[in-house]
Amino acid sequence: MILEMKVPSPGESITEVEIAEWLVSDGDYVEKDQAIAEVDSDKATLELPAEASGIITLKAEEGDAVAVGEVVCLIDTAAAKPEGGADASKEEEKETKKEADSKAATPKAEAPKTEAPATQTYASGTASPAAKKILAEKGIDASDVKGTGKDGRVTKDDAVKAVPSMGTPSGGTRSSSRKKMSMLRRKVAERLVEAKNTTAMLTTFNEVDMSPIFALRKEYKETFKAKHGVSLGFMSFFTKAVVRALQMYPDVNSMIDGKEMITYDFCDISVAVSGPKGLMVPVMRNAENLSFRGVESEIKRLAIRARDGQITVDEMTGGTFTISNGGVFGSMLSTPIINPPQSGILGMHNIVERPIVRNGEIVIAPVMFVALSYDHRIIDGRESVGFLVAIKEALENPVEILMDGDIEKALEL
Repeated sequence: MILEMKVPSPGESITEVEIAEWLVSDGDYVEKDQAIAEVDSDKATLELPAEASGIITLKAEEGDAVAVGEVVCLIDTAAAKPEGGADASKEEEKETKKEADSKAATPKAEAPKTEAPATQTYASGTASPAAKKILAEKGIDASDVKGTGKDGRVTKDDAVKAVPSMGTPSGGTRSSSRKKMSMLRRKVAERLVEAKNTTAMLTTFNEVDMSPIFALRKEYKETFKAKHGVSLGFMSFFTKAVVRALQMYPDVNSMIDGKEMITYDFCDISVAVSGPKGLMVPVMRNAENLSFRGVESEIKRLAIRARDGQITVDEMTGGTFTISNGGVFGSMLSTPIINPPQSGILGMHNIVERPIVRNGEIVIAPVMFVALSYDHRIIDGRESVGFLVAIKEALENPVEILMDGDIEKALEL
């Protein structure tokens, strides 16, 4: 029986996928549920499992875009699984063919060619007056230049070529390569351009003195990790601060739908992470209900799934606001691009010791620059600036604002 394997729907609104890589070859015997291919959608990379055991015949090439429901391979379920001897014979055939190809590719030895010695005259290696002037200006001896003139005379053209002009490449490799972008990368590119072209995007900036958070992490991070099995990172503080600011300024937790503005009473926070296939933005659902431990555990879970290529479409859709941490790559300052259809994104950056004024005195403190990019169509300057100031206030006074004055209760110690 020949089984036709069709592309399953990876999620709502996805109509086609791209064959990123075949994990088996045409004519291989596959087991049921064995991963036979990786397919890219515009939201994630998924594995395609075999629906039955048998001999597989591929009907699509790597890089092909195929519609959902289209046949991509056939599986002959009546075919018997090859025995070890057959496999060995197949491998032997491959080795024999490889050896024959290698012999055929080896060039036959040719008799060495004997070149007649060049005629030597008084002109050999002598530079013409014009060539001599050029070589003298550049400090090159005429004997180091091979002459192409009559009887080996060094001409003006020889002298010019012997001295590379400014900007002329010399030495080193100058190769290039070309490869097709994955469907996921192409979709990310389209969405970024769409965000720039369809939103009135502005960015506002502020700075945060991270000293209080540094002190808390130094005192409690070991106890926190021993108790909960996850580290007490910066993302939990930022997520809690963002949730509070979104509740204070609900317009930032809104998005445009045609001529209407939708405002959400929940906070689904998208977190930009780097995966093997590029940027991915999984979502923490109902972040307003998560504790410090809950945020750190969820971020760790999503980051691992993104890194291992196991993230699903559902885990990457539906966010209401995004946090992007470019600081892990060393970014000092940036203007993050909105993740449509959302209306705001917070950019975190690296933490650097900088001089600041505290209580009338100049002190050195760990400072982070933060940026809020927002859609000015529905978010005004008052809301955007107030939102970022609220985040700054919460991060600079985390015990009172984010922990209600009870550190051990907030950290569940």
